[in-house]
Amino acid sequence: MTNPPARIRPPHVADERTQLMGWYDLQRAIVHYKCEGLSHDDLHRSVLPDSPLMTVAGVLSHLRWTEQLWFEVIFAGGPADGPQFIEDPEDADMIVDQAVPLDQLLAEYDRQCTASNDIIAAHSLDDVGTNPDFDAARASLRWMVLHMLEETARHVGHLDTIRELLDGEKGYY
Repeated sequence: MTNPPARIRPPHVADERTQLMGWYDLQRAIVHYKCEGLSHDDLHRSVLPDSPLMTVAGVLSHLRWTEQLWFEVIFAGGPADGPQFIEDPEDADMIVDQAVPLDQLLAEYDRQCTASNDIIAAHSLDDVGTNPDFDAARASLRWMVLHMLEETARHVGHLDTIRELLDGEKGYY
């Protein structure tokens, strides 16, 4: 596995963008932290009987595709492609082939985060989305980043719970 991103809180005093992206990048780094030392079998193991797709692999895939949805599709107006646009089965963005390794899932997530960061850096936080097929495109980039910060942090909590149920590993930061 490549070196995980540093888990660093943003400065206490900084401009809005620095603080916003600092907290967002911290949550993304914690995603990596939750995956450290995870076995291949545990990557794909379901621990919640009523949520069989809620695996570490499923959460990583979902986070990757949700980044793509909000920044490349809704904000930047790119094509609506990817498993999240398949109507059947529900939660298709969480379905991951058992053969897919952790390194691949993290690399795909990192590439998508880099693409999202490039889009965010190139625009004002007051700019709104451009995809006419999504009502959410009316939202500002600031709203979308805050939403994805919340989405990522919520799924970090899921990863924390899954990881503790898998092998007892726990810790926030």
